[in-house]
Amino acid sequence: MIGAELPGVFVNVMRGGPGLGNIAPEQSDIKLACRGLGHGNTHGLVFAPSTPQEMLDLTILAFELTFKYRNPVVILSDGYLGQMTGKVKLPTHMVKPGLPAWAVWGDQMHRGNLVCSIFLSESELEAHNDHLEEKYDRMIAAEQRADLFHMEDAETVVVACNTPARMAKGAVEALRREGGKVGLFRPITLWPFPIDLLKPYLGHIDRFVVVEASQGQLEDELRLALSHSGVVHLATIDHVRHNGGVLPQQDEIVRAILDFAEVPV
Repeated sequence: MIGAELPGVFVNVMRGGPGLGNIAPEQSDIKLACRGLGHGNTHGLVFAPSTPQEMLDLTILAFELTFKYRNPVVILSDGYLGQMTGKVKLPTHMVKPGLPAWAVWGDQMHRGNLVCSIFLSESELEAHNDHLEEKYDRMIAAEQRADLFHMEDAETVVVACNTPARMAKGAVEALRREGGKVGLFRPITLWPFPIDLLKPYLGHIDRFVVVEASQGQLEDELRLALSHSGVVHLATIDHVRHNGGVLPQQDEIVRAILDFAEVPV
């Protein structure tokens, strides 16, 4: 689909793994969604909602962007969000977009179109990859999204997404009440990672604490984004992790941040 530039929205409700695992919530497919969509030069937009409202809003946006870029979009949810009920505000109207000019259809306007991903000439395939890379660059420039909470003076920044971000936000609020300079950076797009929204705050950040229900998959995206952005002097990166369907809890995050603060940076 990426090679043929076909739109499509995929919803992945992440569960405990590996293998058959269980049906409890985890964040076990971040690496798959951001780095493993297919062989060759493949990327797709990856959204990480944290509430039922965002599940709705980001899905609507996903359909808009998948046609805009002619590229698949992944909604990366988790097992808790997949079962959560909550009030959501529905849109007042929807617009049926109709057939795009490139579609394969039986009418006269579209009959001559062809959709495929086969380029048997190496030079043609390289040119196609250059075209895809240019599209990825446009997506990286235009589609970075994040929720920033108390970032203006934060010296310790918690990085979290999906359901664990809700526990992380509670931890930040608790520490702020005690005078702690702690903030939350919640990436809404995991690819592209919203590094451009984080860079303005790097000057006063001493430590990152990545809170996730996986063994470092979100932390890897943070480290990779910082590296590609040319950040030479990294802040200390610590983490609070669980696996197998166990989610980090608010009090646990608070204790960990306080413990990390006692260790010299």
